[in-house]
Amino acid sequence: MKLIETSLDGVYIIENFNAQDIRGEFVKTFNHDDFDKHNLNVDWKESYFSVSQKNVIRGMHFQIPPHDHHKLVYIAKGAILDVVLDIRKDSSTYGKYEVFEINEKNHRSIYIPKGMAHGFLSLEDNTITVYNVSTVYDASSDAGVRYDSFGYHWNNVEHPIVSGRDLTFSELELFKSPF
Repeated sequence: MKLIETSLDGVYIIENFNAQDIRGEFVKTFNHDDFDKHNLNVDWKESYFSVSQKNVIRGMHFQIPPHDHHKLVYIAKGAILDVVLDIRKDSSTYGKYEVFEINEKNHRSIYIPKGMAHGFLSLEDNTITVYNVSTVYDASSDAGVRYDSFGYHWNNVEHPIVSGRDLTFSELELFKSPF
């Protein structure tokens, strides 16, 4: 497992261990000691996955304090462009974002700390995205920033599929960050 720093403080690309043989493939998506060495969260409270069709955009999601959480995101099947937006008001990269392609073939994960909004564009039908989070979901803390309000053009998808809920989020410039 190799952890690679990104331009956003606390966000890491993780190159996961994988092995292949005649049976198929084995991928390790988490190692307590590797995370602990980098002072990253090692205490996951929930894990879930989504199945998305091509051109689905999910985001930009986060939990507000006191239920804010760290996330570990990886792909079990398919491919996404994973987008992380810094919404920590005192951060030198506030309002900046970074985009990562993660897929079932490159065996990468993205570690996302508290204070970041997260979303993705599914590049293939039936993409399975897995999320591990450090707090239990709390509906009253569920929040987001509108996906098209911070300068990213989502691979210029002409007809993105976006939930009604995600369309109700405020734009980044109107968002009052609790982080």
